[in-house]
Amino acid sequence: MAELTDTNIRELVRERYAAAATSIAAGANAGCGAQSAGSSCCAPTVSTTDAGGNEVFGGSLYGDVEAAAAGAETAVAASLGCGVPTAVADLRDGDVVLDLGSGAGADVLISARRVAPSGRAIGLDMTDEMLALARANAAAAGIDNAEFVKGYLEALPLADASVDVVISNCVINLSGDKSQVLREAARVLRPGGRFAVSDVIADPDMDDATRADIAQWTGCVAGALTRAQFESALASAGFVDMEIAETHRVHEHAVAAIVRARKPGG
Repeated sequence: MAELTDTNIRELVRERYAAAATSIAAGANAGCGAQSAGSSCCAPTVSTTDAGGNEVFGGSLYGDVEAAAAGAETAVAASLGCGVPTAVADLRDGDVVLDLGSGAGADVLISARRVAPSGRAIGLDMTDEMLALARANAAAAGIDNAEFVKGYLEALPLADASVDVVISNCVINLSGDKSQVLREAARVLRPGGRFAVSDVIADPDMDDATRADIAQWTGCVAGALTRAQFESALASAGFVDMEIAETHRVHEHAVAAIVRARKPGG
């Protein structure tokens, strides 16, 4: 088995999501393209549905209001996330919002409409194919206060104290250096800025075999932090008022959760 390093984790994730974007853009099965119904880009190790048939990943987690707010059906249908961070981010007119790992752009489009007319939303992704898909979705939705930039979560191409809100949907767990991602999020937030993400939280007893499986790094599970680890990383990055609220189980060893915190000051 290949050694887990930041470099090969990043490349595996990039390849998986580039393939997903290409399939979606080609009009294949929304959400994961060539993969079969009931699976997602978290497959093969994680299904979009639980044992009861309830959707745990994907666009169906968005309610009708959220989906309509995106203004582009493809963006919501192509969501690969485990939640709806825009539902808890308390977005306001004038806010500058940054979406980490913006994918097909659903959360950026929703945010852009909510912070209009004076605010704007920025989507960051490392995958050219996803960026192209997101820009096409924004154009189709007629949204002009959204932009998409290429970059890595661990080295955000934004100035210090330049955004009001950082959101993300089931992406931070894919990074090989989550502590650095959180430090970067704190750096770009203005004093008093808000952090509101959906992510996967590992059970404390997640087994070593699951964590060692590279395939599951692109499957949204093996790289996840436990609640205690996430809280510690947030505190080390300088965040306060931390809150982690579980929403639903996505794997026998992990749950989806809303994670909120604030940068001091403001």
